[in-house]
Amino acid sequence: MFMHILIPTDGSKLSEAALRAGMQLAKEQDSQVTVLYVMPDYAALMYSGEAMMTYNTSDLNKDAERTADRVLQEVQDIARAEGVYCKTARAMNASVHKAIIRQAEESHCDLICMASHGRKGIAGILLGSETQRVLVNSHIPVLVHRPVVKE
Repeated sequence: MFMHILIPTDGSKLSEAALRAGMQLAKEQDSQVTVLYVMPDYAALMYSGEAMMTYNTSDLNKDAERTADRVLQEVQDIARAEGVYCKTARAMNASVHKAIIRQAEESHCDLICMASHGRKGIAGILLGSETQRVLVNSHIPVLVHRPVVKE
């Protein structure tokens, strides 16, 4: 049914659960998998009166690259353990949901499988939801993996 699944990850436990679920689905469907890590775009311009100040972001970018390397290596380890071949990708973008949708389109994915942090109330309003933004803006179907709540 699905030929190519995109699984975005941020390295969190919730993303790992969605990653494992997406890989299991890919294994059952004999689908291709691409896992995406979106790095923050730290390029910042600040205006101070009439002068424009540019901040050197190279250290922040290097740290983001190291984090991406670590997370994507963990992804490869999980994929190997699950017996699923996956490609990895990284993008730098201030808009995570746009990077996810762009990668899905460029990779010709027919499903996006991603975690939902399940924020509700004021936290959901203030922090927003990248998953919600992907759902609203993507023409590609989205499978949302919700955390299991143990009571």
